[in-house]
Amino acid sequence: MNAPMDDPPGATAAALRAQALAAAQRGDAGLAERAFSRLLEFQPDDTDALLFLASRQLDRGEAARAIEGLRAARRARPQDAAILHQLGAAQVLAGDPCGAEESLREGLALAPGMFVARLRLGVVYEQQGRRREAMTAYLGAINAAQAQGRWLSDETTAPGLREAVKHAAQYVAAGRRELFDAVIEPLRQRYGRAELVRVDACLAIYLQERPAALPDPRQRPKFLYFPGVPSQPFYPRERFPEQARLEAAVDAVRGELRAVLADADDRLVPFLGAPSAEAVAARLLDSTGASEAAWDAFFFYRHGVRYDANCARCPRTSALLGAMPLVRVRDHAPETLFSVLRPGTHILPHCGVTNTRLVTHLPLIVPPDCALRVGGQTHAWEEGRCVTFDDTFEHEAWNRSGQTRVVLIMDSWNPDLSEVERMAVADLVAAIGDFNQSVPEPLSHP
Repeated sequence: MNAPMDDPPGATAAALRAQALAAAQRGDAGLAERAFSRLLEFQPDDTDALLFLASRQLDRGEAARAIEGLRAARRARPQDAAILHQLGAAQVLAGDPCGAEESLREGLALAPGMFVARLRLGVVYEQQGRRREAMTAYLGAINAAQAQGRWLSDETTAPGLREAVKHAAQYVAAGRRELFDAVIEPLRQRYGRAELVRVDACLAIYLQERPAALPDPRQRPKFLYFPGVPSQPFYPRERFPEQARLEAAVDAVRGELRAVLADADDRLVPFLGAPSAEAVAARLLDSTGASEAAWDAFFFYRHGVRYDANCARCPRTSALLGAMPLVRVRDHAPETLFSVLRPGTHILPHCGVTNTRLVTHLPLIVPPDCALRVGGQTHAWEEGRCVTFDDTFEHEAWNRSGQTRVVLIMDSWNPDLSEVERMAVADLVAAIGDFNQSVPEPLSHP
């Protein structure tokens, strides 16, 4: 044990601070605590002293004293997220969940990437029986940590947090299973479990309860894989007899497209939602010529939202699309558009989100040296002739000509899904979207 510290003659705040910091650095916590305590007599709002002392008090289980000091530190530095985090942790230990929630939420508003604070907020919600909020807090914490390379394994998790992180992961897994099961259950009750066996398998794969066991290595869905349907890059035309109406009206559709392209005040937007330069930098687009790569779109629907002005501008095209059996999922589908690929643009290989729906192109303007490749199979568009493919197979497209290429794009259900399976997938995707919307995006804040 260290002998009691005698106040040096003429002790000053600066000398006490230096002594405390030096003691803390060499691991002499007792001396550091005494020096910081004396420092507060000179400077009651010294945050370094307040935080160090609060940490020591929490180690001894003196939560009330720690909270008092942390509140003083917060008054001195009200925008310090770390202080709010520590205050929230102390309030959890003191049995004050309401105060802990307030402190942790305020800290996360200042620094959303504090994944340990978000983990503690999940604990608070769980203790209060707020299951959905606990799930989203825990998952937000895990996502934020893993985005920074943490909590991927025991080796990347601080020893003192390992059990809490494992508990959070198990809590999220059980909660999501319960949540999404409840979405499908009414259809099970109505149509029988046998009708939804493949949907149950699809959900188990999404929840990582079982492997996807994809039959074709070229197929890599980014979101939702539906098992038990044929894996094929292109689908035969006879599976989609309704497309004959589109092909018969191709001249009218092309006429409306040309009016859009001729209008200086057009509503074309970058398909990828970013300026072309950003898409090139992200290796989504490349240029095969002297011009800058550009992939633009004129949307009729995007993520299930109707673009009323665009539909009114192209009434014949809009009416034809409205009569098609498109995928309809709240906040997600359909997605229908004129896809405008500028000269010299290459859409680089990528994979789509789910094999529950397929993509159809109606080619409208196709110069030479334009093609689509899906799963290693190259298809040359023919104006007025639809082509349907599964975009979960790696695919790419290019326009190596000096002219603009345009196709009408729409999404349709995979014809190998039953009507009941389509209903279940639509409900499930909407529920997954709702849940994911409630989970904070991982940010790289400290």
